[in-house]
Order: sequence, then C-alpha cells, then structure tokens
Amino acid sequence: QVQLVESGGGLVQAGGSLRLSCEASGRTFTNYSMGWFRQAPGKEREFVAAISWRGGSTYYGDSVKGRFTVSRDNTKNTVYLQMNNLKPEDTAVYYCAAKAWNAQGLSGADFGSWGQGTQVTVSS
Repeated sequence: QVQLVESGGGLVQAGGSLRLSCEASGRTFTNYSMGWFRQAPGKEREFVAAISWRGGSTYYGDSVKGRFTVSRDNTKNTVYLQMNNLKPEDTAVYYCAAKAWNAQGLSGADFGSWGQGTQVTVSS
C-alpha cells in the first residue's frame, strides 16, 4: 500500500483559505487516483474531491464546488486541496486517500489507502 501523510490543517476565520497537502510514499504515485474526504464530529465521512492519476480529471462534492480545488504534482508525489472562502461547516478532519488509477467510484470504500487526517477548524 501507499503511505499518505497530510499536512496544512489549522484554525482559520470564515472567509479565509487553507491549502492541505498529502505526500505519498512507498509506491509509484502515478499508479493512483487521489481523493480527499472529511469527517466532522457526529457526522458521516463525506467525499470532498478527487483527481485522476494524471490530473486531467477532477471531481468535487456539491458542498465544496466553486470553493475548493484539488491538484497534484507527480514530480513531488503530492496532492493538494486548496480551500477558499471557508465556512464554519467546513470544520472537520480531512483525510487524503488513494485508489488504483483505474478503479471506479468515489465513495470511501473505493479507496484502499488512507492518511491519518489533519484537523481544519473554521471559526465564525
């Protein structure tokens, strides 16, 4: 399995921005499509965004469309999540995940490798 380590979380005021990073190691990065998920206390895990192995295709959850942007740098084995116009309801632990480049689906069950998560807190 690929190992994933997220960074970049923190505390930000509503309307602010953060950029999360997820560095992969242990396997060939371009063998994987990458995703971001989040989970708030007492809520189910939610799909946030995903990007194909080459970066040519991106997907977003409805709640973040137009505010978040997923990207990847295959030379650095890193995927990013740029989060703009943050809202208090974006507060959650954000997880990076990986799945085989040709695997279908965008649910959590479709991703086989997960990072430890990074906390994002948005104050009102």
